[in-house]
Amino acid sequence: MPQLKILISGAGIAGCASAFWLSRLGHDITVVERFPTLRSTGLQVDLRGHGIEVMKRMGLEQAFRAKSAPENGMEVVDSRGRRWAYFPANRSGKGLQNFTTDWEIMRGDLCQLLHDACAGRVKYVFGKWIESFQESNNDFVEVLFSDGQKDRFDLVIGADGQGSRTRKMMLGPNTPDQITWLGGMYFGYFTIPRQIQEGEEYRATTYMAPGKRFILARRHRPDRMQVYLGCKTNSERLRNARRGDVQEEINAFVEIFRGAGWQTEQFLKALQEDVDDFYCERIGVVKMNPWYQNRVVLVGDAGYCPSSNTGMGTSSAIVGPYILAGEISRMQRGSKAEDHYTKDELLMALKRYDEKFRPFMDAVQKGITEGQDAWDWIARSWFSILIFNIFVAIASFLRINILGRFALREDVGDWSLPDYEEMIKN
Repeated sequence: MPQLKILISGAGIAGCASAFWLSRLGHDITVVERFPTLRSTGLQVDLRGHGIEVMKRMGLEQAFRAKSAPENGMEVVDSRGRRWAYFPANRSGKGLQNFTTDWEIMRGDLCQLLHDACAGRVKYVFGKWIESFQESNNDFVEVLFSDGQKDRFDLVIGADGQGSRTRKMMLGPNTPDQITWLGGMYFGYFTIPRQIQEGEEYRATTYMAPGKRFILARRHRPDRMQVYLGCKTNSERLRNARRGDVQEEINAFVEIFRGAGWQTEQFLKALQEDVDDFYCERIGVVKMNPWYQNRVVLVGDAGYCPSSNTGMGTSSAIVGPYILAGEISRMQRGSKAEDHYTKDELLMALKRYDEKFRPFMDAVQKGITEGQDAWDWIARSWFSILIFNIFVAIASFLRINILGRFALREDVGDWSLPDYEEMIKN
């Protein structure tokens, strides 16, 4: 069985998931990550729908459960902290997940879990990245790394996130980047020290404030709390803040959220004094066709970032690499060559990956970049927030999973997860 020499750019969830499956198939895998270590940062993420099934097929359900976050559900409160609605996690194993799923985990824990599951058969190189690449004679990709070294690979996989350098290099300097920014939408993520109080539950609490602002607070351990600040804003300060200028981004969020009500002032005080893990996300959607060019292919947010609004970013980053590896495994079965694959065979596998997975992502991304979104009316004024609170209160009383049905994008219609016998038996 021929072995491919594969380079993966990015050791996040999509990169580690790709390394897991492709190394299980016996390929020679190298993962480069520009950060000096595996990043343990990031707040809570979840799996939904087919992402759950892929995790089970990896054989990692027990390991996931051992690291899972203990959140039981989400409540909606007003400026006085009064609960209007509560939506518990769906632990029945049937139907759509709620806001809180039965598969919650911290991002860093999931990356570590995936990394450890294949570390013995994958070469991870930290503090290094792709500087440039070019295809040579249709037989390989020659890669120049940040340290000046060069190497040749049969396949390069871009798993380097929403702002993917691999995607930009693949498209070339004369092609616009295929990302659509969603009209001034931003999220600020951080954790603060806050000891759990007697009788306090592990639950997410969300609060809407006028001016298209919302706050989500949730707890993953007894001594720390996660805080999410979300807004749709015309703030010039935030728009002009340089990526990576954390202090300026913090100052902009403080300016936007001051006076928003509920526990906002406590969170802002902690943000200015006790936070060392703040991250600002500019909300965007990556849509491109196809997800590959010659011997370079994209997975996860690099190729099809669905935005945080869908709740499907992590699941997409788990399912996509499974499909890619599965189609490469079928290439193995169909290849007649004894020592190598032809470019045509590889391109056919990449084409099938694109064709198989695209209906899933089309369903997840449908309508996100067109027209107005819910924030344009939910959090515009106190009156619209009151109407929203009444609406969710009724849904909560009737036990209707409105978020799972109407807001999040877990339902991908009649798309079904392919079975790849070559992957499961290895």
